[in-house]
Amino acid sequence: MYRSGAVMAWNVFKFCTALRGLGSIMILLVLGVVGVSYYAVVITNYGPGLAAGGLDSLIAFVVLILFHCLLVLLLWSYFSVVFTDPGGVPPNWRPAVDEETGDSDPLTASEFPPESENGRIRFCRKCNQLKPPRCHHCSVCGRCILKMDHHCVWVVNCVGALNYKYFLLFLFYTFLETTLVTLSLLPHFIAFFSDGEIPGTPGTLATTFLAFVLNLAFALSVMGFLIMHISLVAGNTTTIEAYEKKTTPKWRYDLGRKRNFEQVFGMDKKYWFVPAYSEEDLRRMPALQGFEYPSKPDLDSQEF
Repeated sequence: MYRSGAVMAWNVFKFCTALRGLGSIMILLVLGVVGVSYYAVVITNYGPGLAAGGLDSLIAFVVLILFHCLLVLLLWSYFSVVFTDPGGVPPNWRPAVDEETGDSDPLTASEFPPESENGRIRFCRKCNQLKPPRCHHCSVCGRCILKMDHHCVWVVNCVGALNYKYFLLFLFYTFLETTLVTLSLLPHFIAFFSDGEIPGTPGTLATTFLAFVLNLAFALSVMGFLIMHISLVAGNTTTIEAYEKKTTPKWRYDLGRKRNFEQVFGMDKKYWFVPAYSEEDLRRMPALQGFEYPSKPDLDSQEF
């Protein structure tokens, strides 16, 4: 039995190491899909269409404007997720107030042995320190992440309190961009199965075909993830919390859809669709920092 447990731990370790090693490969893969799509839409099909004149020229202009606007927002959101720290627990972090007794004397890690937890004040056995509310340990990153949602291989980073909004915007703009590319290349894809002669070299035709298939696949898959995360935001929960509380009928952090949305995107509407927060939101909303979260007083006894 001991050997079996050791083998399992070794397999998990190798799996986490493999995920870390995928980093640059996944970024290159994302940029590769963007490059193929750009070549098919801008260089091969709609760029030359600007000189066609008439309605074709207008359609090409609209497609290219939308394509480039969405591409800028997609890449901005993507690299914001990649390069933004999701939020870690500072060394020797301690809650300012004992939430169990109301004492103002901060708790210390020595008061919580590794085998015990004290309600909402939790202790991480791997990091050997206290954990803020809604914080979880990531085996890939090797540390505790504030309001951790999941570790995403596509962004080579954990998705947590400080970059969850950026991740949602990345999904949103990826869905819009891949849908636009799919629809714009659909007439050219249908032409492959017609009896008429198709203009273009074998290379450009192959790129158009590949771009259509890739973008259709990504649009359908991202749509599923986007719908799932919209439901999570509506309930003010994360992927991990949704799994942990599946037997809990009420959730202490569910403040209503409007306030739940603001807990992720902020209150300043001008910043809702860009991967950034206003200074005022960062100052007035502690939830955006990842350490404190408003909750329902009647459900404060829940342990997560």
